[in-house]
Amino acid sequence: MESMTLEKNQYSYFDQSTFQKASQRLLNYGARFTPQVVTYAKGSYVYINDKKVLDFTSGQMSTLLGHGHPEIAETITKHASGLDHLYSGMVSPPVLELAEKLTSILPKGLDRAMFLSTGSEANEAAIKLAKNITGRFEVVGFSLSWHGMTSGSNGTTYQDGRKNQGPLMPGNLCLPAPNAYRSIFRKPDGSHDWETELDYGFSLIDAASVGSLAACIIEPVMSCGGMLVLPDGYLKALKKHCEKRRMLLIVDEAQTAIGRCGDMFAFESHGIVPDILTLSKTLGNGIPLSAVVTSDEISKKSAENGYLFYTTHINDPLPAAVGVKVLEIVQRDNLVPHSRQMGELFRKRLRELQKVYRQIGDIRGRGLMTGVELVDPDTLEADGQLAEKLASTMMKFGLSANLIAVPAFGGVFRIAPPISVSEEEILLGVEIIQKAFSEVIS
Repeated sequence: MESMTLEKNQYSYFDQSTFQKASQRLLNYGARFTPQVVTYAKGSYVYINDKKVLDFTSGQMSTLLGHGHPEIAETITKHASGLDHLYSGMVSPPVLELAEKLTSILPKGLDRAMFLSTGSEANEAAIKLAKNITGRFEVVGFSLSWHGMTSGSNGTTYQDGRKNQGPLMPGNLCLPAPNAYRSIFRKPDGSHDWETELDYGFSLIDAASVGSLAACIIEPVMSCGGMLVLPDGYLKALKKHCEKRRMLLIVDEAQTAIGRCGDMFAFESHGIVPDILTLSKTLGNGIPLSAVVTSDEISKKSAENGYLFYTTHINDPLPAAVGVKVLEIVQRDNLVPHSRQMGELFRKRLRELQKVYRQIGDIRGRGLMTGVELVDPDTLEADGQLAEKLASTMMKFGLSANLIAVPAFGGVFRIAPPISVSEEEILLGVEIIQKAFSEVIS
């Protein structure tokens, strides 16, 4: 293994001029490319040639255990050389082991799993499964949701990506996202009245529906929506609305699962069991791996109804083996409570910074998912330009702490370090954030 390790200086020839030349060959996919080229990644850090940068977004919110984890690397190497990819009708020990390990830590009602490649793909499969089971086609999602870029998952994505492409999938309906900082629904004491907001949202759903409600798909923390955490009691009330209308509830835990939110699965603290659960990002630690998990009953009925979601890389052994190893490490190393503790420490230090800078409008989060909303202190309007200045200054000081490559995300820092992050790295990140604020805001 040691001889196969990527050397930090292997790609040192990628300087600025090389980047400009190479980038001319890349097809635009909606992101603004950073002008630096990352040449190495290890643990909680990425390297731009010899510059060490603390990675507080876990790549694309995916490297749950950090970059280049030695046990993950060993698992990939082992299976790449002996059990990588199979015909989709075949099963292998890693797939059987992952299905057993995953469902054994989930509550009854989440009994059977299949494994795909991306979050978009898992949500596509889940939406198709809900339509197959119910015989209906309307799907409800949050107004600040992000569920993917394939046709069905993109249809339920409202944060961005809907413009300039013609009609999306028919039957997509929208609930107001519960945003405690921004919502117009308020109780007499000024607190967020999410109950009235939810009831009102479903009254609009009922008015718009043609009588074919199949499913509601939600994220326990709307990451792309600005790290919005569902209020206590919200998910239980939402499930009652779904049951009243004979809709299935799909919970998309692409970013929130496997300890990221300080619980193994974020839905667990809400006291409900979804009809369908989707996983991705964190399950594969950066390797393309996603899952759809549902009940024995839904599995049986879907087979009778001829459900088909047959893809080239369904139940591939190599990524499944990585998923098994991720679950093993998270449980063995007690990383779920560690995630909770590090997240609390991080937000505590950020709130101390908030007392100094009025531009920090709101700090929210759960576990190692944190949102920092930047605002004009006089109007409280989101300040995307300030976020961009701060992000570039933090990068200069050695911290990557915001995914702002898509303009719609601009006003909120979405921060999610690996759950293996050390206390020293958390405090270093806060120190760099403070230094950036000091330089940008006089």
